[in-house]
Amino acid sequence: MLATTTRHVKRFHGAFTHKRIIRATPIRPHFTTLSSLPLAARIVLSPLVVLLGLVAIGIALAMIVLALAYPNLPSLEVLTDYRPKIPLRVYTSDGFLIGEFGEERRAVVSIQDVPPVMKHAILAAEDDRFYQHGGIDYMGIMRAAGANLIGGGKRQGASTITQQVARNFFLSSEKTYTRKLYEALLSFKIESNLSKDQILELYINQIFLGQRAYGFAAAAQIYFGKPLQDITVAEAAMLAGLPKAPSAYNPIANPKRARIRQQYVLRRMHDLGYITDVQYESALKEPLVIKRELAEYAVHAEHAAEMARQIAAERFPEDVYSRGFKVYTTLVKAEQEAAYHSLRRGVMDYDRRHGYRGAESYLDMKDISSDQDEAIDEALQDIADTGDLIPALVLAAEPKQIRAYRKGGEIVTLSGDAIKFATKMLDGNAPPNKRIKRGAIIRLQKDDKGNWQISQLPDVESAFVAVDPRDGAIRALVGGFDFNRNKFNHVTQAWRQPGSSFKPFIYSAALEKGFHPGSIINDEPIVISASQTGSQAWEPHNYDGKYEGPMKMRTALAKSKNMVSIRILQAIGTHYAQDYAGRFGFDPEKHPPYLTMALGAGSVTPWQMVTAYSVFANGGYRIRPFVVREIRDENSNVLARSAEVPAGEESIRVIDPRNAFMMDSMLRDVTIYGTAAKASVALKRQDLAGKTGTTNEYVDAWFCGYQMTISACAWVGFDQPRKLGDKETGGAAALPIWIGYMGRALKDVAMQTPAMPDGITAFGSGRERTYMYNENVVRDASPDEGQEETTPSSVVDPSHLPPSD
Repeated sequence: MLATTTRHVKRFHGAFTHKRIIRATPIRPHFTTLSSLPLAARIVLSPLVVLLGLVAIGIALAMIVLALAYPNLPSLEVLTDYRPKIPLRVYTSDGFLIGEFGEERRAVVSIQDVPPVMKHAILAAEDDRFYQHGGIDYMGIMRAAGANLIGGGKRQGASTITQQVARNFFLSSEKTYTRKLYEALLSFKIESNLSKDQILELYINQIFLGQRAYGFAAAAQIYFGKPLQDITVAEAAMLAGLPKAPSAYNPIANPKRARIRQQYVLRRMHDLGYITDVQYESALKEPLVIKRELAEYAVHAEHAAEMARQIAAERFPEDVYSRGFKVYTTLVKAEQEAAYHSLRRGVMDYDRRHGYRGAESYLDMKDISSDQDEAIDEALQDIADTGDLIPALVLAAEPKQIRAYRKGGEIVTLSGDAIKFATKMLDGNAPPNKRIKRGAIIRLQKDDKGNWQISQLPDVESAFVAVDPRDGAIRALVGGFDFNRNKFNHVTQAWRQPGSSFKPFIYSAALEKGFHPGSIINDEPIVISASQTGSQAWEPHNYDGKYEGPMKMRTALAKSKNMVSIRILQAIGTHYAQDYAGRFGFDPEKHPPYLTMALGAGSVTPWQMVTAYSVFANGGYRIRPFVVREIRDENSNVLARSAEVPAGEESIRVIDPRNAFMMDSMLRDVTIYGTAAKASVALKRQDLAGKTGTTNEYVDAWFCGYQMTISACAWVGFDQPRKLGDKETGGAAALPIWIGYMGRALKDVAMQTPAMPDGITAFGSGRERTYMYNENVVRDASPDEGQEETTPSSVVDPSHLPPSD
């Protein structure tokens, strides 16, 4: 055999090459075989050769698998062009979150905005060598293997943050060798394409942390009700403990196990030097306030948020819950909160007027071993809070004292005024299925002084809506007492009888037929024969049972005289009134042309009522209320904006400005001298206008009214219509809700009343002042002065008015 040897000598960067040719010489090979070695050597070397062969085969197979698998790994575009599923979020007009909708609750945060304490907690809990390894932590694997071997079982894992990113984005959670191989290969690929900070940012935003929370920013808000930037060391450790097992270490579902996990993370942070001794000890002692009600937002506006969701989903049906759309409503935070609290206070006041109904339910106490038994927490966890009405389990009950375990862990002792409301249900004669005794579930609520008192969930429902009459923007909307208990939106969906709150629209129609505020109409009993009704005779009556004879139309509205309203409707015609009501946004078909229309026997929604009253507030224009101002995409680009038509556009005028002015004058009398007089007393204003409404048998209670800058309507009633109770009128049940809201809404608004429009003649002064359309004024020549004197007709006889239908 001949061999030719060529030697190449290169400088490191290949500057030059020398070649030297060595003359070919014959080479005689010499091989030493294993069989030629001594027996002892063969015994020692044989296993080593076999082992090296197996290693070589393994390396070869690994190289083959790597060569085949690596090119088939998925593209990292999903990481480099990260587009997480961000829920649809709904905000007030002033930027406060009121709702979010989507499968994943996520708030994306850049790595620069993650506080160091959160980064350190994550690294301590999940991967302390993250910035040292290349995707696979071999030291961590050996450490975990040693710990598992010593522990006698699988106790520790060694997945790095990079591996978790690979698994979360590309792989399933199945525990197979194939999946682990792909996970390792993907980890290497990720590490070679992304920086460490990029990988950590992906992890922080993508990881699932329980309660539909994806990412630590969302989890901080959900569990602690605060932004990620504001969390403490103790809170960061609690959050960092969640990725290992979100359900097992959930501080809401498993507070004890979550606490143990948190302590482990704090210990790791301390051992790694991320926190000092003082910080460590302080964090261990810090009590964590977990936000248990997941539906809480900065503002209570669940019904309005749902309306906004429906509008957005209808307009953008594709990916509306994952693209990060932002819906900005017209609500004002301060006013929305005022409406929410005023409605709840009004409902609770009504409920307390009608007594305590007894225990909500009972818990079997036979397996409860102590007052701090975990079973109590588990049982109460299934009972939802209803705002500030907190469920509690009665541990002991006596006629003068109650001991109860409040949801959240506090044992409360109630006595004196705190249990006065429920005294009858502490008596031995109370019904067994309602009596307060050990095992009873009750509700607790804090009084004005911050002390717990016994309360209950109300049966009655309510609704409130406020709108800007100048453009139709909804400023506050509360669709019911509690959205989580009853998602039915009473503002837009509840069709109820309006009672006397409908009378202003009959009166407005009458002004167009020649009536005026000073018209005299008889307040005397009236009987409608069976031949006129088509069924049986109808004998309506006034609410107070009193009849005052002839009175001014203005006075009749202020006192809500039913007989006067009926006589007015008789005079102008029921079909005319039915058509005229349509101008205000009512559905004429829901107001049959019968005389009962004068008493509000038709059907309306609070949404329709606030729209209708806005016509009087803005001088005769029918605005169209809207709750969504604009919709933006994830980059804050405007996708859609409301196209409201403001009051003042003649295209939306529905009544004569003179009519609106006269109605405003009469409706202000209602709030100063009439059935809603406590409105002007409570708010110390003379520019309020409105009308109470109470239906037959006290089934529905209303108050709808306005000031020139805001129109609002409150309703109270049962979902299944039944009597609210004697004297539960609109002035007693609904007006306080309206007053509570208006007190906040008008806080910085100057008093103002509309200017008298052209075409009106005024007579008298003070309470006697009245107005007429110029064309309806009777002009009598004065024989003494030879000039015309303008005077109002003193009496309008309805029987002399021309028929309208």
